[in-house]
Amino acid sequence: MLEKLKEDVYKANMLLVKYGLVLFTWGNASGIDRERGLIVIKPSGVPYNKLTPEDMVVVGLDGNKIEGALAPSVDTPTHVHLYKNFSSIGGIVHTHSPWATVWAQAGRAIPPYGTTHADFASGAIPCTRGLSKPQVKTDYELNTGRLITQYFQDNGISPQAIPGVLVFSHGPFTWGANCYQAVEHAVILEQIAMMAKNTETLANVAPIEPYLLDKHYTRKHGNHAAYGQKR
Repeated sequence: MLEKLKEDVYKANMLLVKYGLVLFTWGNASGIDRERGLIVIKPSGVPYNKLTPEDMVVVGLDGNKIEGALAPSVDTPTHVHLYKNFSSIGGIVHTHSPWATVWAQAGRAIPPYGTTHADFASGAIPCTRGLSKPQVKTDYELNTGRLITQYFQDNGISPQAIPGVLVFSHGPFTWGANCYQAVEHAVILEQIAMMAKNTETLANVAPIEPYLLDKHYTRKHGNHAAYGQKR
């Protein structure tokens, strides 16, 4: 079942290792078949160097396992909730990549200090509030997903315009049209997190001017994007 998606999700997980975003078992990538309402995700606690495409686990949109010999990632309820509420996304990545996690542990959004950030997102990368003690004790992973989607809804943020988030005291989640784009966004998020932190060590700077941010974002995204080759 879903052999092509299993292969893609396996490769996406291995790219997290290639790009230095994960250590040991710290992270996961998933993808969804929207037509069938099925998600493929990394199994829980399996080292990346032991993974095979056959190890990928298929779950339904109710979070229940459909196929696979291994248990799915403990973060599966977060992934499921994001897929159910962000209908435009086809892949999700969660890591504990160092620079992005530094910002998450500090409880700070990543300000858009330059055009590199603006090429990626239309504004600051938000950081959620923390979860309450009852939310952590019961349905922690599901409540993490709820926290993310509620933040985006309450603040009128499009998950396409801001393709990632920092969860306070935890780490980053990114998403995209498929699992490969979710990995690409995780790599970019880590890079802009590093650049922003180092920028702040050099000067007391203000975020990029809105008109310059808009220019760079719309040059790469949306109906009037001019970046790249015309097909």
